[in-house]
Parts: sequence; C-alpha cells; structure tokens
Amino acid sequence: MPASTHSPDPIPVPAALEVEDFHGIVTVSPQMRAFFELMRRAARSDASILIRGETGTGKELVAAAIHRLSRRRNQAFQAINCATLTPELAASELFGHVRGAFTGAIRDRRGVLALADGGTVFLDEVAELSLDIQARMLRVLQERTFVPVGGTDPVSVDLRLLAATNKSLREELEAGRFREDLMYRIRIVPLFLPPLVERDGDIEALTWHFIGVFNEQARAGDEPGESGEPDDLPPRRRVEAIAPDAHARMLAYPWPGNVRELRNVLEYAFAIGEGPVLTLDELPPELRGEPPPRSSRASHGMSPEDEEKARILEALSIAGGLKSQAAELLGISRTTLWRKMRELGL
Repeated sequence: MPASTHSPDPIPVPAALEVEDFHGIVTVSPQMRAFFELMRRAARSDASILIRGETGTGKELVAAAIHRLSRRRNQAFQAINCATLTPELAASELFGHVRGAFTGAIRDRRGVLALADGGTVFLDEVAELSLDIQARMLRVLQERTFVPVGGTDPVSVDLRLLAATNKSLREELEAGRFREDLMYRIRIVPLFLPPLVERDGDIEALTWHFIGVFNEQARAGDEPGESGEPDDLPPRRRVEAIAPDAHARMLAYPWPGNVRELRNVLEYAFAIGEGPVLTLDELPPELRGEPPPRSSRASHGMSPEDEEKARILEALSIAGGLKSQAAELLGISRTTLWRKMRELGL
C-alpha cells in the first residue's frame, strides 16, 4: 500500500489544565515544587536571601512570594531594578534625598528603604550596584540606618533584604566589582531558581497556560466597550490547537530567555498569526532552526558592537523610544536592554 500523505492532526488546547499556581508562579514541575518548599522555609526568618537564576526565570515573582509568606506580609514590599540606575540615581532611589541635595531636588523625597520600613526590599540585579552604593548598603545591613542624599542625620529602618542576580557574585568579587563583606551579608540564604529547561513538564504546561491567558485577553478585548457598541476592528486571534511540528520545536528549544521568552514567543504568534491553529511559520526563526535575519549592514565591515548598537537603535526607533517595547522586539528583557545600552554607551 502507498504511504499515507495525511498530515498529523493539530494538538488541541487541553479542556482543563492541572497546574499549581504558587503566588503567581505557574508550574507542574517537581523541581519547582521542591523550590517552593525552600521558599516557605526561608520565609520564616528575617535572614537576607539571594535568589540566583537566569534571566526570565521569575526572580521578582519569587521575591514577592517570599514576602507574602513572611511575617512582614502586611507591610510594604518595595522592588528596585539596580541595572536601570546610574550610581547617582541609585543613591536617590534607595536612600532618598533632602531638599537642595542637587539641582531639581525641590523637596524632601523618601527612598525605597524608608518606604519599605517594617517590610521587605527587593534589589533585582544587585550585582549592578556601584561599589560606593554597595558600601552604603552594607551600613544599612549592619547598623539598620542610612543617611539620605544631601542629609546629615541617620535614619533608622527595620526591613528585610531580598536580592537577585543572574551573575556569580564570587566571579564579580574576583573581578573587583563586588564587595566581599556585602556578598556574605546578602547571601545568608542562597536560593537557586531552576531554568525552564530543567523544570520537568513546564515547557508544555506553560505553553498551554499562556495560550489560555491570551485567549482570555482576546475574548475580553472583543467584548463591546462602555458604549455597548462593538468596534469595527477584526476579532482578535484565539488559538485552539498547535501544529505538531511547531509543538515539537517548542519542546526541543533550549529557551535561554526562560519563561519570559516563552511568553513573548506565544504573544508574537498571537500577534502575527491567523486562524485557530498555531503553526511553525508563526514562530521566530530561532525556534524554526533558522538563523535570525541579518542586516545588510553586516556585510559592510561593521563590528559586532556596531551591529548590536544598530539593532538596538532600530528597535528603539520602531518602538517610539519605549524601552519595554524595544526589548520585546529584540527578544530580551528590559533589564538586559538597559545593561546593553549602558555598556554600548547609548
């Protein structure tokens, strides 16, 4: 008999998805469930916690969950991304400033530490802090006091410090970029957040989860507005199934950007695709096993650094200067975009 030419049927979206939603962290993975137990235990004390994990793994979600599990849950949770701040801005954001401390300081302003008094402060990308700010943070942890920028009087504060990084602090220490005494202060309890590829079952489970999220957004977005009249735009896309080849590629892909990258890939497919079946050609080139399209500038002697600058500037131009949208266009996190811009002098 001749071989069948029938294409495999698309894989339908499950009618019900059995996942655990632990304070906003969705999983079916035994590795993550073990990690949740460590979070519960670590939340009991006031010891400083350092969350190590690759970009896109959900470190801020972990920090917020630890706060909600702690005795400080009814007090403030203040998060700050250290990678987005210059040393001068970091000092003002963390410690606040007094009126007249610098040009434009027309009134006293409380910083993140004062706002978190009694609660929890989360320093994301803590390895990006300058050595001067690191010294001042050490005093906060040792003496529970700080001095606002331009001030003279110390301010007492009662808070718990959570920090996160995707770098090795020991390597940063050896390179002279991080203080040894601060490293030991902030990593009393180190927690290592597994990357997506090491979370058994989570690539598939989160794929269906995010499809459900975007389908619900589409349903809500297509409802009539306050006037009761539907708009004249075509209905938003809803996905009912995934083509088998697209499904296989998603399961085999290493996901260097982890959960954030998976979500962005699916949002991209919802945005540019058509019809109820998500197909392989709607996935980005790297998932299809193809090299990403290269600019013609690459053949005109541009250095890799200049190429990266050009890509970032082009994305910023398309996004109208909005860094969050530019980061999505580039397939990286906003934190990574900030860091690259700083390194490239943009």
